[in-house]
Amino acid sequence: MKKFVVYCLLTLALVMAIASCRPNANTSSTGDIIVASKDFTEQDILGELLAQQIEATTNLKVSRRPRLGGSFVCHSAIKSGRIDAYIEYTGTAFTGILKQKAVKNPKIVYEKLKQAYAQKFNLEVMPSLGFENTFAIIIRGEDAKRYNIQTLSQATQYTPQWRGGFGYEFLEREDGFPGLAKTYGLQFAKPPQIMDLGLIYRALIQKQVDMVAGNSTDGQIARLGLVVLEDDKQYFPPYEPTPIVRQEILAKYPQLKTAIAQLAGRITADEMRQLNYLVEGELRDIKEVVQEFRKSKNL
Repeated sequence: MKKFVVYCLLTLALVMAIASCRPNANTSSTGDIIVASKDFTEQDILGELLAQQIEATTNLKVSRRPRLGGSFVCHSAIKSGRIDAYIEYTGTAFTGILKQKAVKNPKIVYEKLKQAYAQKFNLEVMPSLGFENTFAIIIRGEDAKRYNIQTLSQATQYTPQWRGGFGYEFLEREDGFPGLAKTYGLQFAKPPQIMDLGLIYRALIQKQVDMVAGNSTDGQIARLGLVVLEDDKQYFPPYEPTPIVRQEILAKYPQLKTAIAQLAGRITADEMRQLNYLVEGELRDIKEVVQEFRKSKNL
């Protein structure tokens, strides 16, 4: 019964999130292109980068839909035509959306993804932005030092006394916690808590949980003295950020493909980490941060 209630609530949230994409009289702008982003800081930045790039290099106007939701929400929205583009991660799309078993080779993942998205969904998978943002299993620095832990395998002897905190998608996805727990034999004192991604680091620092799943490019990891455990069994597939765009909108506005393609390979992991830190650590305005980055890259 409890699982059924949770399912109903999640379904309702999905419907409401997609409905929120519908243009209406209260929308501040009705642009030619609707660019959405998922619900964490890096996505805020990348969504704004995509929007600014389109506006700066074409005569098109962009309506922004930040914090739309997770991968499943954004995928449903773009399939239904409620949004036109968003940034997705290759491993997430390959395992989470296509339900394929993880593949380690990033080129194979990209080519299979590009072909499947075109055939099944009429969506264009554009070239990667250049970095990888993989899942990061994170613990407090003090615990890593106390127990001399560097890898996930080493952590398994302590997790039976620890508490885990993970986002809903990570707990449910093919490439998430179920497979990770099986690969490493992870066990916790209690079933892992379902947590909002914006709260996981606070919960970790306040010792409400002892292990969380974040992103390798999160700006808060170094700032808070946290430690990313090495995925020594290479469980996670490649996660390269790539723009997903409706083929119909690319056909309507041919200049759009050229504009977006100029972002290919332009961001390193260190640069993305720094951008995340400027927004989260220094509380800088996202639009200004993106403008400065584009200027530094001569975009």
